[in-house]
Amino acid sequence: MPGVYLLAILVSAAGVALLDRRWRLAAWAAPGRTAAAVGIGTVFFLLCDLAGIAAGVFVKGGSPLLLGFDLAPHLPVEEPVFLAFLCYLALVTWAGALRALARRRGAVTPRQEARR
Repeated sequence: MPGVYLLAILVSAAGVALLDRRWRLAAWAAPGRTAAAVGIGTVFFLLCDLAGIAAGVFVKGGSPLLLGFDLAPHLPVEEPVFLAFLCYLALVTWAGALRALARRRGAVTPRQEARR
């Protein structure tokens, strides 16, 4: 079933976005900074992927779950989508962990301070 992998990434990203929206952790708290961090992270990891492909370390397997379109040799179209998802997930996880630690310590978060 071609495209299942891409669909799984998009559904997962939608779930993370719902959590982000509910708790205002990344994109809903600072959309510009989130977009910049995800964009920069995605480009960085794509460059790492390209270096790995050029070195012969990374190769694309023959999975039937991929769409079958490549952006470059051994670089499926799903890869930048996955890398963007990974960066966004890391931001949401980091912000959630910081908030949980602040709450555990009884500290006031910047968002709580702004409401005063």
